[in-house]
Amino acid sequence: MNKQFLLILLLTICLSASGQNPFRPMEDVNKVVDLTLDSLEKAQTARPVAGSSRRGTNPVLFLVGNSTMRTGTLGNGDNGQWGWGYFFHEYFDEGQITVENQALGGTSSRTFYRRLWPDVKKGIRPGDYVIIELGHNDNGPFDSGRARASIRGTSATDSLEVTIRETGKRETVYSYGEYMRRFVRETRALGAHPILMSLTPRNAYDDKKPGFVTRVNQTFGLWARQIAEELDCPFIDLNEISASKYDLMSEWKFNYHFYLDHIHTSAFGAQLNARSAADGLMACEHPEVSALKPMMHTALPTTGVRREEGKPVVFITGDSTVKNTDRDEDGMWGWGSQAGTIFDTNRITIVNAAQAGRSCRSYLREGRWDKVYNDLRPGDFVLIQFGHNDAGKEIDYGKARNEIMGTADSSHVYRVRTDKEVRNEVVYTFGWYLRKMIDDARQKGATPILVSLTPRNEWTDGKIERRNDSFGRWYREVVSETGVEFVDLHNITADALDKIGQEGAREYYKKDHTHTSKIGAQLNAQGIAKGLRQCNSKLANYLKR
Repeated sequence: MNKQFLLILLLTICLSASGQNPFRPMEDVNKVVDLTLDSLEKAQTARPVAGSSRRGTNPVLFLVGNSTMRTGTLGNGDNGQWGWGYFFHEYFDEGQITVENQALGGTSSRTFYRRLWPDVKKGIRPGDYVIIELGHNDNGPFDSGRARASIRGTSATDSLEVTIRETGKRETVYSYGEYMRRFVRETRALGAHPILMSLTPRNAYDDKKPGFVTRVNQTFGLWARQIAEELDCPFIDLNEISASKYDLMSEWKFNYHFYLDHIHTSAFGAQLNARSAADGLMACEHPEVSALKPMMHTALPTTGVRREEGKPVVFITGDSTVKNTDRDEDGMWGWGSQAGTIFDTNRITIVNAAQAGRSCRSYLREGRWDKVYNDLRPGDFVLIQFGHNDAGKEIDYGKARNEIMGTADSSHVYRVRTDKEVRNEVVYTFGWYLRKMIDDARQKGATPILVSLTPRNEWTDGKIERRNDSFGRWYREVVSETGVEFVDLHNITADALDKIGQEGAREYYKKDHTHTSKIGAQLNAQGIAKGLRQCNSKLANYLKR
């Protein structure tokens, strides 16, 4: 033995003999109070019995993690926070494999291994998969309070004997890496396949690299990778995959991927992490993952646009005033169906992605905006027009499509009850949804253009209605905040109908006061062309001459 080793050994023995702790616990950088383990009995009733999701002889993919994988006691988003495990099943064929989220908020590698892992192992069968993503809570005191800290690093020999102050129970504490070893080895001993993942990113930027999200590749990410290499186990750098996506976002967008604090994700952030985990698995070349990939589907949803060389695309989003049945000559038509009357389709491709009955909120919730977003390329255009279905009382019941009125950057968690389901949903303001679409389009290098809602066929004192004190004002507030191009179709069409008069305007609507006839749709399309020219939009260059 060399002298340095003997000195370290002697110091360790002396510190242990004197009751002092030779290990420095990791700082709690999250600063989040997560009391899930304090209500473990209640939480256990919400977590599935291990293996209960199994269908016949099909394998099960078990998720082992903390609140970033399964947030809160019930894991149902009732506080606006979601873990990525909630959405992970969407990437698997449940006829071949089921995803079982065994994660629990507040757990560290140490506490999960001691308190939950024994029951999870009871459900694991040969051929199953186990994803382990732990570390966010491996900090704080070793022997008091939550008493969940592990020893930093990957040592296989370091250990610490502690007595929990509140209970008097004795416990041996190991390194973070040693707990990871045990998860991997015990999973394999059961004939299943372990997969280690690094932690999800926090809502923090790197002080040394402005604009880049902080990584954990020198602590937990590094240690998990080292154990994976040591044991020849698949490793997915979830932290890096998600952080690289965040790097491309505006700070505003990055922030709303978290909710209430800087560690727990909103539904947006949880969905992003779930996608990143799936992307990581598909890209992993480790042989233990090869049999899992055929059970996965990770293709991005799209509008199915057929692009032509040298031609940009103009995507049109909105409700039934933009896209209706659009086929009966004497029926209801949306102006998007008449976009070909104003745009030169030899130079630009039109995609009418609007859907009847939708608000900003429901259009986003149903994944319709995602299809447009995924298709966007630099040089494209997006026309954004909502409003007819956004106001009302049906925020948490019925069609659950209404939003908080106004443009403030605010939100509220609602318990939504419909004929189909009961769920928790964070609802934002009308203006927030518009800003999100605008920001998304710009991130992809496309040009967003805000279009105010069409006027309704309602008249007062010989003048058609104007909603400039509500939606009109909110549109303009968003325009002022974002500098987005704006086509004020509401007033352009209203001006035209005022000249036509109340009696003559009847033929421009069909069946009710909102939906237009074919010539009404053509009038609105002409209003789009006029508005594009008025705001000197680049899209005006693609209008018919």
